[in-house]
Amino acid sequence: MRLLTLALVLLFSLLIYTLVWGKNGMLEHANIVSEIEVQQIVNKELYERNAKMFAEIEDLRQGLDAIEERARNELGLVKEGETFYRIIGDTPQ
Repeated sequence: MRLLTLALVLLFSLLIYTLVWGKNGMLEHANIVSEIEVQQIVNKELYERNAKMFAEIEDLRQGLDAIEERARNELGLVKEGETFYRIIGDTPQ
């Protein structure tokens, strides 16, 4: 009877060890779940960035207002007949 009890305890211990620390065990599962959460956050940020880029592309396709605004802001272009004023403040000393 003692031998059977010892064998069952050893078998149970082996099963518990495999469940927790073995391949595809609980610890590995917890690591994978945390990696999935991180990747989902990254994917969400990339999705939002792509949505903004597609909106900007659609804006550029739809009208010239977006192109004009971009040219004014990024290239400093001024229309014919407009006067451009740059106000420079005092530099702190």
